[in-house]
Amino acid sequence: MSRSETTKTVLVAGAANLILAVTKLVAGVLAGSSAMLAEGAHSVADTLNQGFLLASLRRSERPPDGRHPFGYGNERYFWSLLAAFGIFVAGGGYSIFEGILTISGRETGGGEQVWLAFTVLGVAALLEGTSWLRAFTQARREVRESGRDLVDHVRHTPDLTFKAALFEDTAAMIGLVIAATGLTLREITGSQVWDGLASVLIGLLLVGVAFALGRDSRHLLIGQSVEPRTQREIRMEIASARGVTGVEELFTMHFGPEEVLVAAKVHFSDAISADEAEDIAGDIDRRLQERLPIVRHVFLDPTQREPEPAAPRRRRAAFRRRPVG
Repeated sequence: MSRSETTKTVLVAGAANLILAVTKLVAGVLAGSSAMLAEGAHSVADTLNQGFLLASLRRSERPPDGRHPFGYGNERYFWSLLAAFGIFVAGGGYSIFEGILTISGRETGGGEQVWLAFTVLGVAALLEGTSWLRAFTQARREVRESGRDLVDHVRHTPDLTFKAALFEDTAAMIGLVIAATGLTLREITGSQVWDGLASVLIGLLLVGVAFALGRDSRHLLIGQSVEPRTQREIRMEIASARGVTGVEELFTMHFGPEEVLVAAKVHFSDAISADEAEDIAGDIDRRLQERLPIVRHVFLDPTQREPEPAAPRRRRAAFRRRPVG
């Protein structure tokens, strides 16, 4: 995964959202549409979140120091968690609240510039589509490199900055369709309910995205292991090394999207000396980092196999002859 590619994706998404945040809010006020106001809140939340994600990229680049010997890669997960919270509060919460007010009749439309709302939705589709295409192109490129299908890659990638940009852009495209549908039905039926319902649906969509990003951020923030397929590759690479007779335990943990720690208890052959075991461990470290560049730290603990318990000796039954008579 390329940090520069992720940065470009976030910048494109942020620029598009900043422009759309203003135009959607203005169009929402002039058209008297709660769905458009919800979309405006959506773009405001996305713009703030892009700021969080850019901050995470910059802060995670700091080199390791005495207090953080493994670097600051995990900060990307912390800022992604803040971004998810921002989507929920600024986007989802406001949209649902605005929609409920419209449905209940406490907030009525009255704007005459409906054409402006549809124009903004069309422009938004172009800008959001450009941002989404950028994220989707990055996903396709990474899929070719990883050899997985698209859905599996997006589900398991530890790069939450990229995942947040892709999820937000996808939700934005769906939100535009919902807003346009609600606004059209309002104009056809004359009922504000459709406009309010569209606002609520946009809010629920944003809550779903926030929940998904928050869940993934929490798992990675507390030290998530690599996916099972990568664990199998690491175990096979260690077990195939010269002088290694088995791997008793294997532990992995993400310290960022591009940094993984590997620790393993390894069985060495009895014929291997301590110096040879040290050379083999260094060779394993080098081979792992060549095969899986995300592996940055490797710790091996030479462990002797427990001797197999000896089979219990059968006791011979002693028979005593009974005296006859």
